Amino acid sequence: MCNHKSIPSRVLSTPSAKAKFELTTIERRDLRPNDVLIDIKFSGICHSDIHSAYDEWGGGIFPMVPGHEIAGVVTAVGGDVTKFAVGDRVGVGCFVDSCGECEYCLIGEEQFCTKGVVQTYNSLDYDGNPTYGGYSQKIVVKEDFVVRIPDNLDLDEASPLLCAGITTYSPLKHWKAGSGKKVAIVGMGGLGHVAIQFAHAMGAEVTVLSRSLSKKEAALSFGADHYFATSDPATFTELAGRFDLILNTVSANLDVDAYLSMLRVDGTLVNVGAPAEQDQYSVFSLIMGRRSIAGSLVGGIRETQEMLDFAAEHGVAPKIEIIRADQVDEAYDRVLRSDVRYRFVIDISTL
Repeated sequence: MCNHKSIPSRVLSTPSAKAKFELTTIERRDLRPNDVLIDIKFSGICHSDIHSAYDEWGGGIFPMVPGHEIAGVVTAVGGDVTKFAVGDRVGVGCFVDSCGECEYCLIGEEQFCTKGVVQTYNSLDYDGNPTYGGYSQKIVVKEDFVVRIPDNLDLDEASPLLCAGITTYSPLKHWKAGSGKKVAIVGMGGLGHVAIQFAHAMGAEVTVLSRSLSKKEAALSFGADHYFATSDPATFTELAGRFDLILNTVSANLDVDAYLSMLRVDGTLVNVGAPAEQDQYSVFSLIMGRRSIAGSLVGGIRETQEMLDFAAEHGVAPKIEIIRADQVDEAYDRVLRSDVRYRFVIDISTL
């Protein structure tokens, strides 16, 4: 697993799809002039880590070190670094490089880089080496792909914001969630409970759509105004034509037509969860209300920093369960059983 570079780091890696995690060592690259070396303190577990480690989306690069919700402290900087200094509290999200020259990079939407963004793990960087993620003691990242964590955000709670936070903040902002808008959040899991907080802080009227009523009290505590169980067919009748925006945060396949029926004219159903199987829907569900189905992919570096600052200002914080490195396999199983409230975060000091 060594890539012949010069900074050793203990990591959790999985040798093949669905294999148990192993404690091993990799070599991070030596600092280039624009690089930052980060001692990782906490790394969140995202459902996409599981999809990747189980190779459910295909194209998995093994051995794999997942993790793209990284919070830590700068311990060294390259000679040309200007944005960060040793001791700074920083984060790294879903990608670590882009071309910097295409139309999307130039407007701060690096996630859509036409050359292909370099993901934080399970990806190849531009010199052909595989990338390894945040289940690791250390990581080396170009300064342009590092964000600053505000002082009033705890590092453990900040780590899930690097994916769950930006994944929900970006579409809420893009589709103009705010005062006078009726927004529904599908799912009350790792993404959903953060989306509720952001939508509420933006001033929207927030409704949660979850399978059962079991999480109603929690949803209201996060800022939801209303809560409905989607297992009850009456929900879809009562809420017909209600919402300007529905943000779907779950990774399971939905009855898309039923959810589209809850949109107002010109309403949009935005997907940020990615089920392994294809969705199906009738085009008439779109035509009859000039409705849209859309998707959203995290956000650029500038927007990620904006999201962190907004979270710090408005008290948005994921509810987390901190685990040891030797509990990751169990945590994956629990995520798949929806047995987490609401985001696992690995204490990297236990590696």
